[in-house]
Amino acid sequence: MVKSIRRKTPTVEIGNVLLGSDHPIVIQSMTNTPTADIKKTLSQIHELIEAGSQMVRLTVNNDDSAKAVPSIVQSLRKKGIETPIIGDFHFNGHILLNKYPGCAESLDKYRINPGNIGKGKTQDKNFESFIKTAIKYNKPVRIGVNWGSLDQELLAELMHQSPERSAEDNKNVIIEAMIKSALQSAKYAERIGLRKDQLVLSVKMSLLEDMVNVYSRLAKECNYALHLGLTEAGGGIEGLISSSAALAILLHQGIGDTIRISLTPEPGAKRSLEVEACKTLLQSMGLQRFKPSVISCPGCGRTDTSLYQELAKDIKAHIKKNLPSWKEKYPGIEALTIAVMGCVVNGPGESKHADIGISLPGKTEEPTAPVFANGQKVAVLKGPKIKDKFINILEEYIGKFFSSN
Repeated sequence: MVKSIRRKTPTVEIGNVLLGSDHPIVIQSMTNTPTADIKKTLSQIHELIEAGSQMVRLTVNNDDSAKAVPSIVQSLRKKGIETPIIGDFHFNGHILLNKYPGCAESLDKYRINPGNIGKGKTQDKNFESFIKTAIKYNKPVRIGVNWGSLDQELLAELMHQSPERSAEDNKNVIIEAMIKSALQSAKYAERIGLRKDQLVLSVKMSLLEDMVNVYSRLAKECNYALHLGLTEAGGGIEGLISSSAALAILLHQGIGDTIRISLTPEPGAKRSLEVEACKTLLQSMGLQRFKPSVISCPGCGRTDTSLYQELAKDIKAHIKKNLPSWKEKYPGIEALTIAVMGCVVNGPGESKHADIGISLPGKTEEPTAPVFANGQKVAVLKGPKIKDKFINILEEYIGKFFSSN
């Protein structure tokens, strides 16, 4: 695993999760069910946790949702699930936390947006009330600034200082306002009594260039732990690519302690796609390993398309089915690399570089498939049972090289 040079940040304890530069980057997601619907919300929390979300955030926007939080958390804890649950508050968080102490105590972390908790003196009063509740229950807080709900008074003040501006200047003022809002709020929280190691900051924007810019500048101006995310990224391939690209740039610079890939879900689609995307990103960057990697070629005019595509798909399905038991039996199995290649051009070379690999024959090649393990040819397969034979060799390899015995 390639270790990135992380920007130094304090360790923030969020339930049983440690977040900061001395710890692996934490994956999180958020439910989109009405929190007051305890059954639906619990079902989605389980889905996200099973997919690998290490923290789960819930909307707490009204009395019913605040009342539901203790039951949701208690249900999880009774089942031995210790995943931290975060309350996402906007507009009335200071009221709900004081009105429902069971909610305040049950949550492992609070999220507040300083841009929508009030204006002027009311904003300070509401913010102070919110932070004092966090101090009372010893809870960390994420101060999450979003450009779509930025403190308008602060923005107007900065805009007034530079009346003649281009469109690019306006963007820079917005970015400056976001950074200032986050840092002023964090310093205010510290003056009230919250410790630096209880604070996480985020400054989310919806365009890749802007998001990278604002986080890069914020990272230079403070050492608070940072939550990375591209807000309103959209759905499908657009949301996946834009979010992954933005996060990858920052993570490569060592910026970021926890990440979320926010996606607009397709109707009826699983929310856990967000989590799978985070895991894939971190693994592709060599920052963490979650499962064995399958290396397979894109195909060209030389390849027998169906043969190598079907085998690559079957190997991935075999990994998914067996990974839970493999993790128990074979320590370090996540580091395994498997190559499934489609012709002689790169097939043998890629297969030799992987832990174990197979080079399937292209359209004009002899119908045989050499298998390599640890760089050495160990078998040559042919006939209609290539898949079954290769899976048997794979299982033998795993048992030999990953067994704890």
